[in-house]
Order: sequence, then structure tokens, then C-alpha cells
Amino acid sequence: MEYYKRLEGIVLEANIDEKIKAFKIFYKDYISGALQFNYNHKVYEINKPSYFNILKIVLPKNVKKTKYVNTKEGKIILLHTIAHIEYSAIDLALDAALRFKGLPKKYYDDWLEVANDEVRHFEMLRDLLEEIGSYYGELEVHTNLFEAMKNTPDLLSRMAIVPRFLEANGLEQNPKIMEKLNSNPDEFNKKILKTLEIILEEEVDHVTKGDRWFKFECNRQNLSPEKTYFEILERIYPGSTLKKQQLNFEARKKAGFSCDELKFLSKKEDCK
Repeated sequence: MEYYKRLEGIVLEANIDEKIKAFKIFYKDYISGALQFNYNHKVYEINKPSYFNILKIVLPKNVKKTKYVNTKEGKIILLHTIAHIEYSAIDLALDAALRFKGLPKKYYDDWLEVANDEVRHFEMLRDLLEEIGSYYGELEVHTNLFEAMKNTPDLLSRMAIVPRFLEANGLEQNPKIMEKLNSNPDEFNKKILKTLEIILEEEVDHVTKGDRWFKFECNRQNLSPEKTYFEILERIYPGSTLKKQQLNFEARKKAGFSCDELKFLSKKEDCK
């Protein structure tokens, strides 16, 4: 059984249940050491998301949003939004474990572990959607996370943008949502809150893994991590380093962000 061919098939699999089932079998085989590695395997070209034919894709501005978590509709919109982030994150983690070759085994251990976490997160959110009478795919979705994957075909930019920027942003957004749920503490919101607590805790670990491999690649290319990080952010998301950001300093420090990075992004004079 060959690592790259099987993993590529899982990334490209459109059927959600088949993708998850295939990954779980693959991950067990990987952990047990049952896979062979064909390093000459040519990785697929990124052109459209795996969910292209099964979800209704719209522009980000047209995706339903809600400020309320005390209505059924609001709960569904919230859960669907986060479920799509987690489902997209499965492909992002799998692609990271597929696309970049010749790295230490720990790299592949890390990103397959992240994929396993994302699968679990998605399944928890999908279960909650079904419990409230909805399903993943009922609402429209955007392709922002897929576009991030497409725009970062090299290890350095992928680690900078996906875990260290996009997932790191969740370290701020998740607590805000949790605060809103705590302000509307009905029984179902308590279930959502419990799920988000798990996701937030594991997000810190995912960002930490991205930080590790971003700095690994910076070291390999003899680059300054801080300078390189900001350059990549500006190239992929122009103007993103100019905004004054409200940051979760504690979580970001734990995940590997330096004090200088936090001061620059938050436009503050200290990183407390």
C-alpha cells in the first residue's frame, strides 16, 4: 500500500463519508507502519475544491451570517459556518502531508494528526447540525480556505498562511463565539460550547505545529522568520499587516508567536 497515491485519493474524494472512512483506514495503516513511499509520485495540481460538486459555492459576501445564537436559524448558521471551516481544514492538513516531500517523519506525523483532529471536529459539528434538524451542505459555502491552499504551493508560504495566519485567527474568533454562547446558555448552546472548547484547545496545538515547520523551513533557507512571515502575509493578503488586530496574546505565545510579532500585529507597545 502506497502513501502518496492513497493520500491523494483521499484529498480528492468528493463524497464526505467515503473521504472520512478512507482517511481513518489510511491513518491506522500509517500509524502501524504498513505504508510504502513512492517519492517519484507526481502530486496533483490544485484547481478546484473536493466539495466542488456537492456543496453550493457562493462568494464570501453571500454566505449567510448571524449575530444571534438564541434562535434555531442562528444556531444552524453558526454550526454550518464552523463545520465548513473544519471540513476545509481536513483537506488542508491532508494536502500538507501529501504535497511536500523529503521532510522529517515528524512533519508527516504532525499533519496527519491535525487531519485526524479536523475529522473529529467536523463529525462533532455535523452531529450537532443533524440534532437540530439540519445537515452539512444545507447552506451555501465559500472557498476562502481552498484559495489559501491554492495560493501557497510551497512549504514556507503554506505554513505561514494556513496554520500561522488563518488558523491562528481562530484563536481570537473562537473565544468571541464562546462568549456569545455563554450569554445565551440554553441546553443546545451548551453542547456547541463544549465542542468549541475542544476545538480551541486543539487549535493552539495546530498553530504550534505550523509554527514549528515554518521556522524549520526558514532555518533551512537561512531566512528571518519574523521578516519572512510578514512578507508572505502581505504578498498573499495585501494590507493584512497594517490593520490593528485584537489578539489572543496568551494563546499565540503558547503557539510560538514572538513578542515582536504580537506587538507589530496588534500595534501595541508591549505583548502583555
